Amino acid sequence: MASLLLAGVATVAAAQDYAPSFHPDRLKGPPPGPPNQVLVLGSPHLSGYETLRHAMMTPLLDRLAAWRPEAIAVENVSGLQCDAMRRYPARYAESAARWCPDTSAARTALGLDVPAATAAAELMLADWPRAPKAMQRRRLAALFLAAGEPGSAMVQWLRLSISERRAGDGLDAAMVAALERAWKAPGESDWVAAALAARLGLERLHSVDDHTADAPTPADQEAAYGAAIARAWDNPFGKRRTAASQRLDARVAMPGGLLALYRAYNTPEAQELAYRSDFGAALVEPSPQRFGRGYVGYWEVRNLRMVANIRDVLSLRPGTRLLAIVGAAHKGYYEAYLNQMHDVRLVDAGKVLE
Repeated sequence: MASLLLAGVATVAAAQDYAPSFHPDRLKGPPPGPPNQVLVLGSPHLSGYETLRHAMMTPLLDRLAAWRPEAIAVENVSGLQCDAMRRYPARYAESAARWCPDTSAARTALGLDVPAATAAAELMLADWPRAPKAMQRRRLAALFLAAGEPGSAMVQWLRLSISERRAGDGLDAAMVAALERAWKAPGESDWVAAALAARLGLERLHSVDDHTADAPTPADQEAAYGAAIARAWDNPFGKRRTAASQRLDARVAMPGGLLALYRAYNTPEAQELAYRSDFGAALVEPSPQRFGRGYVGYWEVRNLRMVANIRDVLSLRPGTRLLAIVGAAHKGYYEAYLNQMHDVRLVDAGKVLE
């Protein structure tokens, strides 16, 4: 028995000491032609900033436009993933209700479900003219709404002249009203990503969020889970992070305040603080049910799948400059995982935002 125990201890120690010899991040070619470049922009969720106005976005948009991304990825769940999640309500009913746009009105108007609308939109884009007519943009916007891609619909809406932003060509009055409401409400997908895409002459956004790691907490564990995670988050790093955010938020409406916020959220120090205050604290949370480790596992899986979606976009057109806009807590994970890819070069957001 003693020998078996010692052997077990030795096996655990060996597992802890083992490190792989293969390092994809050191094997980056260089490939022929231009590299894939990814700029990860950690963002606050702008829906919480009621004092924002479109004009306040200009300094940020100017700097991002100067980098000239050729594709823009956003933290939205794709219409196709939402369609799949809705087919498994036992696990995803709550997530679909929270993260997925309602496409029922657009489906009724066009007679197309999400997969059919997605295919129709992709078919239009595959044969997209250099100078599309207003009727084509309205039609594509309608298809994107039916496909569960409101961010891309907004790009087409913004690319229309103001006089052509009206119903027609599949875009009905309800869809027009939805687009107009969305443009009035602060949000990084519309006010940053769609506005930038329209300025640069891009035709769409790429929805790369992933919520397939979501799962409802059993009812008899909800209270204990919430209490355990709350205790983990109650730490000195969390207090520092909250205080720093409050100072930045207080200056958002001042000249240069929004750009200062983005600069701060994209520093290495901000990524370290996000980890220590949140995921690092949860990782060592001591509940017997290991709630914190489950939470960290969910977070890692979600980020891995989001990064896989970005890599998929790049693989379709190698040599792309891609801007990935994501909640600031994701930024460190995005960059760490993207850096493992052979054909990805990261760009320093701090330098772009100077």
